[in-house]
Amino acid sequence: MSAHPATWPVQNAKARFSELLDVCMAEGPQTITRRGVATAVLVPFEQWQRLDKSEYPTLKDLLLSDKARYDDLGIPPREPLKMRPPPVF
Repeated sequence: MSAHPATWPVQNAKARFSELLDVCMAEGPQTITRRGVATAVLVPFEQWQRLDKSEYPTLKDLLLSDKARYDDLGIPPREPLKMRPPPVF
């Protein structure tokens, strides 16, 4: 696998898609550019599955993690408890 993905202008990628796919499978990720700006990357499916899976931890990973699970939720701290007077009957 290449250290840096090869670059394909979008016109070449469209015209030579089969070749782009073959090169991707043989050499790894391929960058597709539009007007000289990188816009997409074609990656082999197995590599995509690994990347996608690493994005979402399993429930087991979450439960065994030593990191706090609520820090990123943005839940504000609770206010002090206010006592109401009992109802009068």
